[in-house]
Amino acid sequence: MNRDTQKIVFIDIDGTLVGDDGMVPESAQKACKIARENGHLLYLCTGRSKAEIYDAIWDIGFDGLIGAGGGYVESGNEILYHKKVTPEDVRQMVDFFNSHGIDFYLESNAALYASHNLRPHLERRIYGDVENDPVAREKMERSPHPFIAGLTYGETDLYKDDVNKVCFLESTVPFERIKEEFQGKFEVIQCTVPIFGKDSGEMMIPGIHKAIAIADLLNHLSLPQEQTIAIGDGMNDAEMLEYCAVGIAMGNAKPGLIEIANDITGSVEEDGLYKSFVKYGLISNN
Repeated sequence: MNRDTQKIVFIDIDGTLVGDDGMVPESAQKACKIARENGHLLYLCTGRSKAEIYDAIWDIGFDGLIGAGGGYVESGNEILYHKKVTPEDVRQMVDFFNSHGIDFYLESNAALYASHNLRPHLERRIYGDVENDPVAREKMERSPHPFIAGLTYGETDLYKDDVNKVCFLESTVPFERIKEEFQGKFEVIQCTVPIFGKDSGEMMIPGIHKAIAIADLLNHLSLPQEQTIAIGDGMNDAEMLEYCAVGIAMGNAKPGLIEIANDITGSVEEDGLYKSFVKYGLISNN
């Protein structure tokens, strides 16, 4: 492929590459594989940390990863950088969440460390009352969600020193109260995973976002911004869609993201990623 016609595509995961079931549709898998065969570069660009990128996703084939909302950048086998939360800020956050009964998990590149009550909380949200409802229990046993299986449970010491970011589930504590508590320490944004609840959120190191990481990666690769395409669904994709030459919002995207996007495609269930790849010439429709 002519280097001038090559595209560099940045793909969000949750709500873009995968649906609520945590799976990548066949159409999206096909689109990504053919686009790379056609000579285009594909980078995952996600709020997830590396430990949350399961083999089923990597096996599709990608050229690298921008993870932790822009705090971690990897191209091929080379790590460009990895920014971590200070141990003091991790301690404050863990203590606050535990004292207020907020379920959360810490994201590091080594593992996703779950708080004490996170697993039963997630199971209730995903399957229903698994303790008392046989249908809910059967659903859990028949189709276990890959996210629950990917968490590390039972850690007694959550004062970790390799934390990229943190996610918390909806609780009785309002989102705005949590945001206020960590003003200046963390960038606190609404979570883009529906099963976590409306008042769930992500906490990241301030000054980090996907567009900064993309710019750093392009500089490293000596590739132009003009050949970039971004596709996402959440407000943590806003800077990415604004920065890239073409910013595509999924049909299931947040209203605020749809407003700033150059184009809107279908939802995950409507094969939105595949359709956008066809429209922008990354693959042919066959």
